[in-house]
Amino acid sequence: MAMVFMVGLMNLVVPLQIGARDVAFPFINSLSFWMTAVSAILINISLVIGEFAQTGWLAYPPLSELQFSPGVGVDYYLWALQISGVGTLLTGVNFFVTIIKMRAPGMTLLKMPVFTWTALCTNVLIMASFPILTATLALLGLDRYLGMHFFTNEAGGNAMLYLNLIWAWGHPEVYILILPAFGIFSEVIATFAKKPLFGYKTMVYATCAIMVLSFLVWLHHFFTMGSGANVNAFFGIMTMIIAIPTGVKVFNWLFTMYRGRIEFTTPVLWTIGFMVTFTLGGMTGVMMAIPGADFVLHNSLFLIAHFHNVIIGGVLFGYLAGFNYWFPKAFGFKLNEKLGKAAFWFWQVGFYVAFVPLYVLGFMGMTRRLNHYDNPAWHPWLLVAAFGAVLIAIGIACQLLQLVVSIRNRNLPEYRDTTGDPWGGRTLEWATSSPPADYNFAVIPQVRTLDAYADMKARGDGRPNPAAIHDIHMPSNTCAGLVVAIFSLVLGFALVWHIWWLAIAGLVGIVATLVIYSSRANDGYYIPASTVRKIEDKQPTRRVAARVDDVELEAN
Repeated sequence: MAMVFMVGLMNLVVPLQIGARDVAFPFINSLSFWMTAVSAILINISLVIGEFAQTGWLAYPPLSELQFSPGVGVDYYLWALQISGVGTLLTGVNFFVTIIKMRAPGMTLLKMPVFTWTALCTNVLIMASFPILTATLALLGLDRYLGMHFFTNEAGGNAMLYLNLIWAWGHPEVYILILPAFGIFSEVIATFAKKPLFGYKTMVYATCAIMVLSFLVWLHHFFTMGSGANVNAFFGIMTMIIAIPTGVKVFNWLFTMYRGRIEFTTPVLWTIGFMVTFTLGGMTGVMMAIPGADFVLHNSLFLIAHFHNVIIGGVLFGYLAGFNYWFPKAFGFKLNEKLGKAAFWFWQVGFYVAFVPLYVLGFMGMTRRLNHYDNPAWHPWLLVAAFGAVLIAIGIACQLLQLVVSIRNRNLPEYRDTTGDPWGGRTLEWATSSPPADYNFAVIPQVRTLDAYADMKARGDGRPNPAAIHDIHMPSNTCAGLVVAIFSLVLGFALVWHIWWLAIAGLVGIVATLVIYSSRANDGYYIPASTVRKIEDKQPTRRVAARVDDVELEAN
C-alpha cells in the first residue's frame, strides 16, 4: 500500500510542482495503475481459489521451491509480483521522463522543489532496481515450472544467490519508499516555518548520495551468511556512511525551523514525530551495521523493532504528513485539525509503547516468527506491546473519523479551500485552484527562482492574462490500459494453474490490444480558450501578496 500511495501522491503533486499539464505518457500511467490493481486482485484470488503463499514476504528458497511448497500459493505470489513490478517499472520511466523533459520554462534542475527531486531519485531507483526483481522472480519461476536449479541446493544451484538478488532490489526499495517522505517533510517544514528551506543544494546532493549508496548496502541483511570479514566490513562501512546524508537532511530541517514562525498544524506534528522516531531508528540501524553486533541481534525482535522504527516512523509518518498537507489541493477542503492531532498523538505514543518493548525482547533473545513462546520473562513486555497496538488502533479510528467528519462538513467556510493556497505554500502546486482544473495551468508559468509561487506572490502576480490563454491540448481518454491489465490478470491466473491455452489467449490479448492502440491516431483533443477563460473566471481571486511576516522572515 505504501508504494501505491506514493505513486498516487507523485501523480497529484509532481506535474503541478514542475508546471506541467500532465505526465509525459498518460497511457503508460493508466496502464501501470491498472496493472497494480489487477496484481492485487490476483494475489487475493488465492484466498478463495487455491491457497495463499506460506513462504514469508520475500519467499526465500528452498522453502519457496517446488519440493517444499508444491501448492499454487508461491505461483500466485510470483505472477502477482511480476505484474505489479512491470507496472511500477513503467511508472518509473514515465515520471523520469516527465521531470526531465516537461518542466516549466526557467525551472532548471536546481530550481525544482525538493519533493520533485526526491521523486526523480526515487524513479531512477525504480528503473535500476525493479529489473532485478523481475529477473529474480523469473529464475524462481523457472525452477518451479521447468525443473531448473538456480536456487536449489543441488545440481549447481545456490539458495544464497536468491538472497543476494532479492536484497539487491529490496534495499533500494526501502529508499524508494523513504525518499518521497523526505521530500514531503521538506515541503511541510518550509511552508509552515514560512522560510526558504535551509541548505537547499545540500539537500539535493544528500538525496543523490542516498540514491547511489542504497545499492551498496544490501549484504547487511545477511552478515551471518559467512561472506568473510572483508566483505562484511565493506558493507558495514557503507551502511554507516549512508547515515551521513540522512543526518544532513535532519539538520537542514532543524535549521529551517530555527527562528521560523512555525504553525503546529497536523502535517508539522507528523514531521516532528518523524524526526524523533526516525533518528532513533537510524541509530539502531547503525548499531546493526556492525557485523559483530548483527551476529547477536540477527533475526531477533530487535531487528523487527528497528525495521518498524524506520518504516513506520519514516515512511508512514511522512505519507500521513503528505496526506494532510496536500488533501486540500486534491479535494478542495481541509481535514479536521482536532481529530488529526488526536490521531497523531495516539499514533506517536502507541508506537513507542508497542515497539520499544521489542528492542528489550530482542536483547532478551526472543526471535521473530515464533508461533508460541515458553519464557515467562517475555510475557510482561509483550503485554505492553499489545497495549501500544491498541493505542495505534485508536489513532487509526481517529483518522477514519477525521475523514468522515471532514467530508460531511466540507462546505463549511472553515473547511473549504477557496484560495487554492490554504497553507501559504511556496511551490507551484499552490498557484492552481483546489482541486486543479483538468489542464492544471491555464498558462504555463515562467519560473524565475526557487520557490516559484512564493516569488510570484512577492511580485504580486495574480490571474493569468486572458490574452495569454490559448486552446489547450489534452490526451485522449482510452480504456486500453484497463484491457491490457485484464488480459494480464488472465495470463497470470492461467500460469498459476497451468492452463496453457488460456495463458496463450491472455498473451495474445495483451499484444493485440497494444498493437491496436499503437496503430490508432491518438491526437488527443483541445479545450477551447473560451472554455478555459470561463473556468478561470469562476475561480475566486487568489492571494497574490506575500504576508508581511513571510517577507520579514525571508529577509532575516
